[in-house]
Amino acid sequence: MNLSLFIAKRYLISKKSHNIINIISGISVIGIAIGTMALIVVLSVFNGFEKLVISLFNTFNPDLVITVKEGKTFNSNEFPSENIKKIPGVVYFTEVVEENALLKHKSRQHIVTIKGVSEDFEKMSRLDTLVIDGEFILENEGRNFTVIGAGVAYYLGANPKDFTNPISVYIPRRTKSTSMNFENAFNNQLILPSGVFSVQQDYDSKYIIVPIRFAKDLLEYTNELTSIELGLEKDADTDKIQSEIQNILGENFLVKNQFQQQELLYKIMKSEKLAIFLILSFILLIATFNVIGSLSMLILDKKKDIAVLSSMGANKKLIKRIFLTEGLLISIIGAILGLTLGGILCLLQQQFGIISLGPGDGSFVVDAYPVQMQLLDFVYVFITVFLIGMAAAWVPVKQISKKYLEQRLQ
Repeated sequence: MNLSLFIAKRYLISKKSHNIINIISGISVIGIAIGTMALIVVLSVFNGFEKLVISLFNTFNPDLVITVKEGKTFNSNEFPSENIKKIPGVVYFTEVVEENALLKHKSRQHIVTIKGVSEDFEKMSRLDTLVIDGEFILENEGRNFTVIGAGVAYYLGANPKDFTNPISVYIPRRTKSTSMNFENAFNNQLILPSGVFSVQQDYDSKYIIVPIRFAKDLLEYTNELTSIELGLEKDADTDKIQSEIQNILGENFLVKNQFQQQELLYKIMKSEKLAIFLILSFILLIATFNVIGSLSMLILDKKKDIAVLSSMGANKKLIKRIFLTEGLLISIIGAILGLTLGGILCLLQQQFGIISLGPGDGSFVVDAYPVQMQLLDFVYVFITVFLIGMAAAWVPVKQISKKYLEQRLQ
C-alpha cells in the first residue's frame, strides 16, 4: 500500500490528542456529503422537469416536420409523398395547413392559429391523451369539429358541452375585395368544439386543431400545404431518416427534428442546468472550508509525528502528500456518502412521490416533483467534489506545513 495513503488513513480514523479535531473532521465529511447530496438531488429534479416539459412539447410536435424554405405553401401534387412514406422508419404522414384566424364566440373574440390536419395526426401526436375536457374528435358523420387549447377556451368562454353556440372562424379572403363590409372581407365558417387540450401555455392559448378540409375551405386552398409532419418508429434513427429525406427534397425544403423545432427551449434548459450546477458547486466550495480548518489543526496536532518521519528520512514531498491525501479522503468519503444518500432520496421520490407539487387535485400535470437520475450527473458531481477537495486540502498543506517543515527539517 502507498505509504502516504496508509498514514493518512490512520490519521483519519485514529483518535487525536485534541478531540475537537475529530469533531471538525466529522463536520467536514458531513458538510461535503450534504452539499453533494443537494447537488445530485437538485440536478435530478431538474432533469425530471426537463423531461416532463420536453415530453409535453413533443406530444404536440412531430418527430420530423417538413416546410418549404422560401414562401409559405407548397403544392402537394408536386411533393414526393410516396417516396417519403416508403422510407423505413416512417410510420405516420400528416398533411398540415396552418394560418392565423379570428375566433368569435358569443361576445368574445380571440386571435389564434388554426391547424388543419389529416387523419394520421391523432395517432401520431397522442394529443388525445392531453384532452382535459370533452373528446378528441375532428370529424363525425361528415361534420367538422375542433379541439381547442385550454387558453383559447378560457378567452372565448367556449365549452365542448355547449352544442347551441358554435365558434365562428374568420380568415381574410385571398381574393382582393374593395368592399368595406366586414363579412365580405373575410371567409367565415362555424364549428363546434369537441374537446379542450392542455399542453403548455404557449400552445394552449394559440392553437385550435381542425380537419384539414375545413382549413382548406376557409383559406380557399386546393392542393396547397404549409407543412408535412412525420411520425417515426420508436427506435428509428431520426438523424439518418432526416438526412435521407433532405436528400430527396433538396435545398428547397427544410427538415427539422424535435430539437430543431424547439431549439431555443433546449438551449435555455441547458443554460439553466449549467447555472444551477455552478451555483450549487459554489455552495459546496464554501462547505469545504471545514477541510482547511481540519487539516490545519491536524498538522499542528501531528508535530511530533512529522519530526519522527523527517528523522527517519521522510522528505518534504512525502509529508505534504500525507496531509494532502488526508484532505482528499475526507472529500471522497463525503462525496460517496452524499451521492449514495442523494441517489436513495431520488429513488424514494420516484417510487413514492414523497414531496408533492400541490394538494393533489389535478391542478398540475404531475402530482409530485419529477425525478430523473443520469449517470453523467453523478460522474460530474464526483469530479467536481474531488477537484474542490483537492484545492481545499492544498491550501493548508502548502502554507502551514511549509512554514513548519522549514523549521523542523533543518
